[in-house]
Amino acid sequence: MPSMIPTNQLSMATYLSSTAIDPDEWITQAEAARLRNVTRQAIAKLVNGGRLRTLMVGGRTFVNRADVVAFEPNPAGRPKGVSHE
Repeated sequence: MPSMIPTNQLSMATYLSSTAIDPDEWITQAEAARLRNVTRQAIAKLVNGGRLRTLMVGGRTFVNRADVVAFEPNPAGRPKGVSHE
């Protein structure tokens, strides 16, 4: 049976079996929101959309700090140069 965990999300079991977790690499959604100067809900939308890697610990969702810092939003609107014939 295939795994039910999306490929961009990491489970605690995945890390325990292969690599130690560096706590400095993972921050709460609230910390990510403060870091990017957006709402926690905006970070939650990115998490739900699979745009940020996550780590679940004790029912709490942590996001990868490097992903938050490096995140580039998609440009708004439709791409330029697309013809609608």
